[in-house]
Amino acid sequence: MENVRENKMGTAPVPSLLIKMALPMMISMLMLAVYNIVDSIFVSRISENALTAVSLVYPFQMLFNAVAVGTAVGVNSLIARRLGEKRQQAADEAATTGQFLALASGLVFMLIYGIFPRQLLSFFADDPEILDHATTYLRLCGGLCGFVFMAVMSEKILQATGSTVRSMLVQIVGAIFNIIFDPILIFGLCGFPAMGVAGAAAATVAGQVASMVLGFAYMRRKDNLVTLKVKGFQPKAAVIGDIYKVGLPSIVMQAIGSVTTFSLNKILYLFTPTAVSVLGVYFKLQSFVFMPVFGLNSGAMPIMGYNYGARNKVRLMEALKYGVIYAFSIMVLGLLVFQLFPKQLLLMFDASENMIEIGVPALRTISICFPFAAIGIMLGCLFQAVGQGIYSMLNSLSRQVFALIPLAFILAKTVGLTATWAAFPLAEIVSLTLCAVFLRRTYIRFIKPLDA
Repeated sequence: MENVRENKMGTAPVPSLLIKMALPMMISMLMLAVYNIVDSIFVSRISENALTAVSLVYPFQMLFNAVAVGTAVGVNSLIARRLGEKRQQAADEAATTGQFLALASGLVFMLIYGIFPRQLLSFFADDPEILDHATTYLRLCGGLCGFVFMAVMSEKILQATGSTVRSMLVQIVGAIFNIIFDPILIFGLCGFPAMGVAGAAAATVAGQVASMVLGFAYMRRKDNLVTLKVKGFQPKAAVIGDIYKVGLPSIVMQAIGSVTTFSLNKILYLFTPTAVSVLGVYFKLQSFVFMPVFGLNSGAMPIMGYNYGARNKVRLMEALKYGVIYAFSIMVLGLLVFQLFPKQLLLMFDASENMIEIGVPALRTISICFPFAAIGIMLGCLFQAVGQGIYSMLNSLSRQVFALIPLAFILAKTVGLTATWAAFPLAEIVSLTLCAVFLRRTYIRFIKPLDA
């Protein structure tokens, strides 16, 4: 079976192969985008302050998700390698260590977010109502975040064994569960009490519990390729080290987004809490555009990696070319929607006149970065496929930390709120320029020497 797959990776027409490889991941990520946007739409029906509160909590969620996903990526890589080496016991040990790390990491965040939510949030907001809503949301979502650590780890372990459909279902079931229970718990439907913001958090946690339960159920099946061996388990420093060799860079890359959002929220809140709401809405809306491109990225990487390993320069560059074409097309479509219908997009979140006044120019300005981002994402995929993941990490750091935050701060101080949004496309241009330098180096050192 593996030989057939490898043959297709090396011989099937790249344009159609890329679509076939990427489509399942694109569907899965679109479902997550739906969950993200529906959650905020329902919260916006409570009040604009409630939406601002959830937007303030978002980077805190991004932070524990970065640790959860990054650690799981490291476990995924280690299990796949050990199975390829026919070292079953080592693969089982990696899976068990992964769940141990998920539990330990989750407990740390649960303690911090469960005990000190208001103290953490008070650095970013001073409005009592917003702080009350945000504290309630973070105390529940963060104080019970151990479930998402276990669910993500289960999903990545299944993915490492080739159970991609099961992995996708683990991801999707939580999103569906959340979408169903959001309105029920927020507004008190079907006999449940109206819980407001607490209901939104409870629905999120319930979805994570559902994902975790399904993930554990799949891992306990006899046909699963790894077994969790809890009895007599003792964590080994060498195994943990192997996990974080891959996992730590992934954590850093994903945590960058949390740092960026923390900083932008702080800058925008100085103008008005409504600007924070606008940024939160933007992040939810842009996921509909970026998530399919990230799915495309996931489909392109194994094609690029296989053909790089096979020293087939033509197919490697063809995969890059079509990846850029598809990603660019998706992003241009997203750009058109943001340019033509910004008011309608904001009204989905029950936007006030003030929010529309701030949000319309914000969405139009920020979305200019979409086409540039498409190229940058696919070039990052190429860097990772040829083993130069450090270039992807440096690119993310340059865009989100070294360019976006300083540009936003300078524009906010010197020009004003409306100009602050221009930091997004300007940072993307800086990033793409750096990408061009990395691409030249990568091509000369790693791609040009390959046989055609």
